Amino acid sequence: MRIHVQNPAGTSAFSFTRAQWDAAVKRHPDMRDLEVTIDNSDDGWSAALPVADIVLTWVDIVGAKLRGCDLSHAAPRLKLLSCNSAGVDRLAPFDWLPRDIALLNNSGIHADKAGEFGLMALLMLHNNMPAHIRSQHAQRWAPMHATTLKGRTLVIVGLGAIGGGVARLAKMLGMTIVGVRNGSAPHEYCDEVVSVSDIHKTLVRAEDLVLACPLTKDTRNLLSRERIALLPRGARVINIGRGQLWDQDAVCDALDSGHLQYAFTDVAWSEPVEEGHRLWATPGLILTPHIAADDRDRYNDITLDILFENIRAHAAGRPLPNQIDPVRGY
Repeated sequence: MRIHVQNPAGTSAFSFTRAQWDAAVKRHPDMRDLEVTIDNSDDGWSAALPVADIVLTWVDIVGAKLRGCDLSHAAPRLKLLSCNSAGVDRLAPFDWLPRDIALLNNSGIHADKAGEFGLMALLMLHNNMPAHIRSQHAQRWAPMHATTLKGRTLVIVGLGAIGGGVARLAKMLGMTIVGVRNGSAPHEYCDEVVSVSDIHKTLVRAEDLVLACPLTKDTRNLLSRERIALLPRGARVINIGRGQLWDQDAVCDALDSGHLQYAFTDVAWSEPVEEGHRLWATPGLILTPHIAADDRDRYNDITLDILFENIRAHAAGRPLPNQIDPVRGY
């Protein structure tokens, strides 16, 4: 079985190397018979695609090179198309994907790193860091005392790897965790799980809210201006999902009015955020440049571990753990 790994042209902090591949095969010796090519050039792509059974690459590369082409002709052997990111919303709608090719995401890659980042964001907001940062820049000594997370109610929308990672760590600090997802099946780190259809009943008791769900047609603008108004005055909101999950201007307006105490976002409607945009200057808001979930040292190693598990499942005829449902979009 042949696998091709296509890195982006130029440099990338997360480009795959032969050394990483060899180390992964040592961890998974049953994968030693895979034939692998790793490249970042158009020539390498053109040579590998017609004979590849599996392709591992970036979402943007899939969008640029595979959407709109006849895959049955361009990649006649292709069975698994794996993206090294958890979110593949940029590839929707999925009408370009033949039924006999399984599109895989990288769900599970972010659990530890995003969980730590989410906990950091909660701790920063509870300890008034947005106000302290502004005071530091103004050279103003303005003590503000805070409390602990213990006993506070945290609502997490999305209980996949990212939301589940935040729930696990927040639960350790004594928070009451309410999870929101499709359906209401229990989650091991949640005190309660409610269906997304009942989110309006849950927001009214959310002292803290974390958005960690995929972006789909159903979750776009999930946190609308009307739903922001349901949050208790002084609530704090964290977005480590996608910028389009919330009404970005409504969040800024709620911060300006004091309805929201603080917000922390790692994502925006348009990235990078343009110079002069209100996200840079809205009081009470911390903005980071979409870096919450990627583990600098372990990302590629975990990605290959996830891919190999899917290859095993495919060979055994089992459901693929990371296969995207084109209807749901995740």
